[in-house]
Parts: sequence; C-alpha cells; structure tokens
Amino acid sequence: MAISRNCRNLLQEQHTMTSSNPTGNEEIYKGIFEIARRIPKGRVTTYGAIAKAMGLKSGARMVARAMGYTAGLKPAVPVQRVVSASGLLNGDEQGNRKKKLEAEGIVINGNRIADFKNKFWDPLQELGF
Repeated sequence: MAISRNCRNLLQEQHTMTSSNPTGNEEIYKGIFEIARRIPKGRVTTYGAIAKAMGLKSGARMVARAMGYTAGLKPAVPVQRVVSASGLLNGDEQGNRKKKLEAEGIVINGNRIADFKNKFWDPLQELGF
C-alpha cells in the first residue's frame, strides 16, 4: 500500500504502542494515529478521509480497525473525532463518543453529527498532503 511522503514523515515519529496489534500493520496504524491526533477539538473527520490522506485505496475499514487499537496509547488518540462518511457515530452503543463530542461543542442528533459539512476536517487540505 502506498503511503504519501508526508505520512511517511509522520510514521518516523516515535510512539509507544502498548496494546497488541496482531494485524502486522503497526507502521500504517502509527500514521493513522498521527493524523487522528491532529484533528482539532470541535471538528471531525471520516475513516475514508484519513485513508485517502494516507494513500490507502479503499482503506476506510483499515482506519476503523486501527481505531480499535488505541487504548493506552500516549499521546491519546481522539477516536471520537473519527466518524463514518455520513457523520454517524458507529459503534457508540454506550454513548461515550457522543458525550466527548458534545463536550467539545459538537451537536449530535440521534447518533449523527449535526452540521456535519461544517464540522468536517479534511486532512488532505489541513495538513497539506
């Protein structure tokens, strides 16, 4: 899988992964985590937008999978800020992501980001990829 030059630079930063990652995609996951860490409070991005910034063709599922390996990482990865392409908070049965996003000033209607278009943060544009 091709990774953009900027993401390769992000991958060179040192981060300790404390959770096990049986997929063998540790370096790609590190790049995904770095992009997610750069999402500003009060904004959201999508699994697909991160995949596109990473140069991962059809990589939205890989990004979603990577979000499952964030427990215990330092600095923390704000997984609540990564949502589906339609603004849905998938996998938030406990409401934890919703509570965190609302604390950041994001309005949630049902299980969907209100005003998703204006809250969307595009890593390609914002990080200059």
